[in-house]
Amino acid sequence: MCGIAGFIDSEMTRDYRERESLLDQMCKVITHRGPDEQGMAVVGRAALGMRRLSIIDLKTGQQPIYSTDGSKLIVFNGEIYNYLELKKELEGLGYRFKTNSDTETIIHAFDEFGPDCVRKLRGMFAFAIWDEKAQSLFVARDRVGKKPLFYTLLPNGDFVFGSELKCLLTHGGLEKKVDLGAINSYLTFGYVPEEFCVFEGVKKLVPGHVLTLDRKGITTNKYWDFEYRERYEECDEGELIEDLRSEIEDAVKARLISEVPLGAFLSGGVDSSAIVGMMSRISGKAVKTFSIGFNEDSFSELKYARIAAKHFNTDHHEFIVTPDLVETVDELVWHLDEPFSDPSTMPTFMVSKMARDFVTVVLSGDGGDELFAGYSRYQEDRNPNVVSGLPAGVREKLMRPLSEAMPHSARGKNFLYNASLGGIERYIDSVSQFGMLKKKSLYSANTQSALGPDISEPEELFARIAASGGKLDPLSRLLYLDSKTYLISDILTKVDRMSMAASLEARVPLLDQNLIDFVTRRVPPGLKMKGDETKYIFKKALEGIVPNEILYREKQGFGVPIAEWINTKLRKTIVNTLLEHRTLERGYFEREYIETLVSEHAKGRRDHSHPLWVLWVLELWHRRYVDGS
Repeated sequence: MCGIAGFIDSEMTRDYRERESLLDQMCKVITHRGPDEQGMAVVGRAALGMRRLSIIDLKTGQQPIYSTDGSKLIVFNGEIYNYLELKKELEGLGYRFKTNSDTETIIHAFDEFGPDCVRKLRGMFAFAIWDEKAQSLFVARDRVGKKPLFYTLLPNGDFVFGSELKCLLTHGGLEKKVDLGAINSYLTFGYVPEEFCVFEGVKKLVPGHVLTLDRKGITTNKYWDFEYRERYEECDEGELIEDLRSEIEDAVKARLISEVPLGAFLSGGVDSSAIVGMMSRISGKAVKTFSIGFNEDSFSELKYARIAAKHFNTDHHEFIVTPDLVETVDELVWHLDEPFSDPSTMPTFMVSKMARDFVTVVLSGDGGDELFAGYSRYQEDRNPNVVSGLPAGVREKLMRPLSEAMPHSARGKNFLYNASLGGIERYIDSVSQFGMLKKKSLYSANTQSALGPDISEPEELFARIAASGGKLDPLSRLLYLDSKTYLISDILTKVDRMSMAASLEARVPLLDQNLIDFVTRRVPPGLKMKGDETKYIFKKALEGIVPNEILYREKQGFGVPIAEWINTKLRKTIVNTLLEHRTLERGYFEREYIETLVSEHAKGRRDHSHPLWVLWVLELWHRRYVDGS
């Protein structure tokens, strides 16, 4: 596990020492991702570097690693769990290995299979291979997007890439011009989707894609996607449950390979308990587990984490998050690169720091909700309100204009607008922080004019993504959409940045490619959500492993008591920040609307804690990344 960075100098305007010094700076800015050592190579036009967190092959796994003939070199971030099997296959084809690392396996696989080598890799990864003979760069990102990869093509033709946006900013050739479309998307969903980047000219390599840079330019190609079926074959439920249990166990077992101490996050929910249960079952010894709690009982899951820890006889560690933690928000803004409003970053960061005192690798239960239909919003979408069942003409021509004409404070305004939408549009609005109705009130006239029709671009993007999954049943379409958006750009971004901020590697068994393919291709939607029972087949597969007290308790989620914090310790800070002249002169928002949100929340008329948090984090990001303070 590490971080990678590099650039391809198109015109060779810098001498060797200048390029080496610049690469050194780009690597050092992500030292937190790999505190153990740094590796660099400047070969011709290419400068490739990495920071290493040593996990496998501690003695000989240094990077960059070269191909057999020395013409290619690789820098790699991630873990390949099937590298020993792949190594054996390559040895049978005549390749000889100088190390025991998974990195060397990748470059030999590239020599043998070319770009299709990614189809051979089981794991999480982002890597870059420079071919000096062909004068080409090959870049790949894993199927689901567990590891990040930013890149840009500068006006002078230089190509710059890195595990974090700050690598590109350190290069110095990038103009820090904020992309208004990305800000619009952030305000809509609370994160910047993979199709956008907060700075103009920067892109993220989309998960399941590879990129090639050569004299002809840049090309990207998709090599994998979630494959939900339009129809599912009839199957024996009992047999399917047994097969699923085996797939989960295999996914966990594959991620136990490590030469350093290893543990697990344990929230007390179904997913993390499943991972810990499988780890205990496979290893036969006490698993080190780490949990976060709050003084606010309604948000704390420590009760269930303790039940699971006792049941599995783990070596358990806990940390209580207090409102003092908000003082770390500015540090988290720096680690996150782009505006990111999920407040669970804070406890994730703290539990990662705690775990790092004991282990270097943790397994996490993330991904289970998107794979097995664990969110309550799937139930709500299946059971829409009575108003939503009215004819489309009535909803669009009567209810929507009525909702738009109602005053901001009028009760039922947001409900009527949401109900006026149909199908996937209603779902997208329900998962938005600032949907279309709110954005029209929030944005200044200048912002609305600058965006024009693109004000609805985030919603339209999500609708296109949902449609690109094919003719799927309603539940599978939502799972596909969430897996391509919320899972990647919120959940996995949070886990990667916060664990790496603590120099901790986080592995996610429930997003194993074999497990995903099994569930999307073989498990029908009626066994993911049966009636109103979410994660039905997942829970069935875990019966006898995870206590029923945890399996069948009401879902709580990894919530954070920001409403309480905003009403107490953070209240003055957030209000002052949002209404400062410095904030308002950016010109994004209508001052009156911000004052309304602050006033209604302060008086207890409405809970605007999440919208206020979204706006506050955006301003903190501007001050750190744009203003440079």
